[in-house]
Amino acid sequence: KRSGSILTGRPPLDAGDSPSVAAIILFPEETTSFHHYLRLLQYDYAFDVSQESKLDALTLSIGATHPMLKGATTITMILDSIYAFGSLMAREGAILDPIERRRKRNILRHLPAIDLSCGVQNIFIPPESKSYSDDGQTLFLPELEGGRMMLRFLGGIDKQNRRSGQVDSVSDGVMVAADFEVAMFNLNTEGDCMEFPELDVYEGTKIRTNLSGSIQGAMKSHLRPQPVTTDVSSVGPNVFNPLEAYEIDFSGTNLSVKMREYAAVIGHRRIILPAESAFVIKTLESVVDMGFEGNTLCELSWDFQGLSPILQVAPIGESPEDAQPEGKEQVAILIAPLRQGRFSFQVSSVGGIQVKKAATSRDHKEGLYDWKFFNALVSPDDSSAKRLLDVLHDRRSMTKFLQVAKLVNTEVHSMMDYSLRQIWRAKEILDAEGIQEPGHAIPMFQMARLISLFLTGDAQETTVVLPLIRRVIEGDGVDVVAVKDLLRKYLPQFDDWAPEIDRGLRWLAILTGPMVIPPAVSGEEVTPLAQVASHAERFKDIPTAAQLYKTIMEKPQLPLESNFSNLVARVAPYLSFDQIKFILEARSSTDWQQADLRRLRYVYTIKKKVLEIAESYGGFSFLPQSFLVSVFLGEATKASLKVSKPKRRKPATDALSTQGSRSGSFRLRKRRVLNHLEDIDADFILSPAQQAANVRETSDQTSLLQDEIYLEYDVDEGLPEGDSYEMGDSLLGPQDVAILLQSGLTSVMKSSTVVQLNQRMLLDLISNQPRSFAVAVLAEIGSPSGEGSPRGLTSALMSLLELDQTAFTERSKINMHALLESWLPGLKVPVRQDYMAGGRWARQSYYEAIFSIATSILEDAESYGALKGHLQRVRHNKESDPIPGPMGERVSGDQAYGDFSLIDDGQTKVYAEAVEDAKSKIASADDNGRSLIDLLRTGKADWKATDEYRRAVEYYLKAFESCAILLDLDRYAFQLDWFKDFYQRNYDALMIKSLFDNVIEDVDNVRRWLQSLRNGPVDDMSVEPDASDVVLAA
Repeated sequence: KRSGSILTGRPPLDAGDSPSVAAIILFPEETTSFHHYLRLLQYDYAFDVSQESKLDALTLSIGATHPMLKGATTITMILDSIYAFGSLMAREGAILDPIERRRKRNILRHLPAIDLSCGVQNIFIPPESKSYSDDGQTLFLPELEGGRMMLRFLGGIDKQNRRSGQVDSVSDGVMVAADFEVAMFNLNTEGDCMEFPELDVYEGTKIRTNLSGSIQGAMKSHLRPQPVTTDVSSVGPNVFNPLEAYEIDFSGTNLSVKMREYAAVIGHRRIILPAESAFVIKTLESVVDMGFEGNTLCELSWDFQGLSPILQVAPIGESPEDAQPEGKEQVAILIAPLRQGRFSFQVSSVGGIQVKKAATSRDHKEGLYDWKFFNALVSPDDSSAKRLLDVLHDRRSMTKFLQVAKLVNTEVHSMMDYSLRQIWRAKEILDAEGIQEPGHAIPMFQMARLISLFLTGDAQETTVVLPLIRRVIEGDGVDVVAVKDLLRKYLPQFDDWAPEIDRGLRWLAILTGPMVIPPAVSGEEVTPLAQVASHAERFKDIPTAAQLYKTIMEKPQLPLESNFSNLVARVAPYLSFDQIKFILEARSSTDWQQADLRRLRYVYTIKKKVLEIAESYGGFSFLPQSFLVSVFLGEATKASLKVSKPKRRKPATDALSTQGSRSGSFRLRKRRVLNHLEDIDADFILSPAQQAANVRETSDQTSLLQDEIYLEYDVDEGLPEGDSYEMGDSLLGPQDVAILLQSGLTSVMKSSTVVQLNQRMLLDLISNQPRSFAVAVLAEIGSPSGEGSPRGLTSALMSLLELDQTAFTERSKINMHALLESWLPGLKVPVRQDYMAGGRWARQSYYEAIFSIATSILEDAESYGALKGHLQRVRHNKESDPIPGPMGERVSGDQAYGDFSLIDDGQTKVYAEAVEDAKSKIASADDNGRSLIDLLRTGKADWKATDEYRRAVEYYLKAFESCAILLDLDRYAFQLDWFKDFYQRNYDALMIKSLFDNVIEDVDNVRRWLQSLRNGPVDDMSVEPDASDVVLAA
């Protein structure tokens, strides 16, 4: 039966027939019965682009601005002679779900079968376009001529595909291959330079660069499904989500830059690179998921054509380009081995860089400047110190370094020259004395001799230095007066650095001096914070860790209740990573509500990434970390703001009408405030952090603005009953936000726009959460190891208050003091300027003021600490419980372990067998040891080559292994008498061996101590004991 639509005028659809895909997509309301009955539709299409398809020219203009950032970008390019050819078609068996939720990610489900090539024969930037890019800190002026590019899209095509007839095959996903070249480009930049008066770089100094050359390269990108394993767990990727099911392979991408000219000018200094210098970077292997999770291995090579970059210095106040030749000085920067080279480096998923190998002058060359040198600079490891010391001891390298330092700053040159000469002299002394390792210099007499040789050139002051070292060893601290007299006698620069030397020695005296031992504190039972009545009352609606585990583990065959599933998802950001992992692994994905499972998986992914960042951030080895953090941080903060309670900002008329109880004068004052705010900028929207800071700054209007202009809750909602702890609804927990904030504060690129935007997103996220969330974040910064550290938080607060916001416009900057005060009501955050010369608190310490704020924050965060214990800790025992002993002693009655009559309950049987095995192997080892002692008494010289020695060592190693297995089963097994006896014997043997070695090597006063121990105390300790007596005593 056919029925038409009178209102729409559309042709009627017969539900018994199969309507077209277009009809279902265009008229979904009239095909409801069809797609509810049969949801999946098969579709097909095909397009061919002939080889004659061409476009003469196309003008492409790119403009970009950010409402909160300085600068803008406007680049105009002309694409001349564009061509394309190939085919595009649906894949075999392509299907469509017409009622699935419309999301951009779903396009990955419908990738076409494609073999399309296109390109541009000429690309250039017209000079009259005046293209530029300005990020608020650096201005870029690009010029480009003679560019070309060819693209090929290939996917869903195999060798047997009759529709394509192509030889190349990419069956899974889509591969994009691009080949590009630029015959000539020129890039001029200008940016502000950080002030550095010691190097004659003052405020207002600009960094100007000029780069011209050519570019060649190729880009390969293969979007394909990730391999699906048979083990699909709740913590693994969601194969039904295209963003998690696909990966991108960038292997084979390369870029080559050949420079015709490069110069960088900073004030009166200029660096010039040789002409035809070449840099090549290749991507050897790179496979990442859609969130750029994965590792990338690249190779970087450079070639300065046998020449070195030049440093030119003109008189202060003159530009190197304009200065006369006779007024300029210059020096080559690099020595020959560094003028050409190649190394590979790996970039981790959190932006860590590690150099794998390097070659200089020729491939696979080993030498002073191999890959270990570059790795020591970027990502130091255990062997880096030795390599850097080798470089410091290389006279040729350091001579070149001093030449460069002399042109940079004469004072720096003199300091470095003196320091290097002393380093070289110290190495000569150590080599002459046979000191190869730090342990060789530990004996007190040897240390005193080395110091005397370093100060005077001979051992004449050994007797003077020896008491000073003995004083430190005995815990009496550094003798400041005696050390200063010694340095004044032999250090020519002492008078120039007398105050600094005095402060350093006094600091060492405190560090090495005696400590006051606090009186013993009697132990008492302390109730955990989470169980204190005042805190426990606030957590009555929040499940404990024990309740979470119990509910998840019971009834594993049944799905979880929807309320409990939602509750776990809500508290997930406050749980630890291990808890989230356990929760997801303990239950099947079908046991959760789908929305809650998505949230849990997302929180798990975030915590896993943040945990990796927490273990490695800051320094040059994590230079690109901020860019990788921004990939997931933007999505996480955006999603967190989505799940937050919607903030209704009612129009002024609505707000006035709902507040009938307000007086008429109040409404007039409000209208004046609203009109004033609207006059500022009707289109400008304050971010959450700016709202909080601005409200704090206008404290006389605080209640008005909070209640009316930035109304967060409906009038009829009211406040929650009781004084319950208010948890945030962010996908990032306080610990996650704290780690990300710290990574930005310690980044070497903290002034970059990317880092500043990352920090702003985190501040907005904190400001959008309850006040308790902000306090928790600051407490996590001050408690990196679980215990509050006011000093650590003080340093972080000082950095946070001086947060770099140079990339933001003036009206987008945040008053950090006002923002922190909005998070910490009742506290006044100090301002640095008030504690500097001329400030009202100039006589007081700015550090101490911030320290008091940090202490108050940690005290205020006691509730958050209790919440962490409530959610993350299960208390199995109390202080009043008896001290647990070995497993055997915990069994009573007829099951007493001494009789080995335990019930065979599995674990007990395994424990009993482990005990018997350890005791039997110890007995066997002792038997073989006794036979070896009998052999030693015979005086046989080669006793270590005998079978008795080999068997004794073998059996003792087996005994150690059995004891280790027993400790894994029961950590309290260490308290067993036979176990303690075996450990004591081994400990005594090691002590005797160490003592014997010290006597033979005459370390410190060991011989004298052993003689006193043997004969008892005597009045005259100046008599040196006979060597034979000492050895006999040992």
